[in-house]
Amino acid sequence: MASNERRDGFAQRLGVESMEDWQRIMALDVGEKRIGVALSDPLGLTAQGLEVYQRSGLPQDLAYLTALFQKHQCSGLLIGLPRHMNGEIGPEAEKVMAFGTRLGQACGVKPVFWDERLTTVQAERALLEGNVRRHRRRQVIDQLAAVLLLESYLRSGTFRKNKN
Repeated sequence: MASNERRDGFAQRLGVESMEDWQRIMALDVGEKRIGVALSDPLGLTAQGLEVYQRSGLPQDLAYLTALFQKHQCSGLLIGLPRHMNGEIGPEAEKVMAFGTRLGQACGVKPVFWDERLTTVQAERALLEGNVRRHRRRQVIDQLAAVLLLESYLRSGTFRKNKN
């Protein structure tokens, strides 16, 4: 059995038609100074933290993240949308949407904006429970928030519905 046939058989057992249905998603937790980056596996089952990117200006941010998107052969872009607790979109969310739209254009995909309320709080709580020191928490909190955001999206099933 050829390697592609074997992978396609494995994919079908997981409910995915073929290799063409495999899609890696890059998720971003966008902040003023830093952007947390997470990636899904190609089947969209798990989320892994990749890095925390230190922002350095719009052109540099777009170039770096586009290169990262291409390097990891992503075909989906998920961006955390910082809504107010009442669900409304404020000025910060509008900035994130403008940035995400520009990044989506640069990557050649339409970004998905996903409610990120409380992901940073959840990340902080998890790091505190893990006895992670304050300095280290600051280094990884945005990455963990991106992982939580991506996990939420993958669990919702929206990922599978959008492909059909």
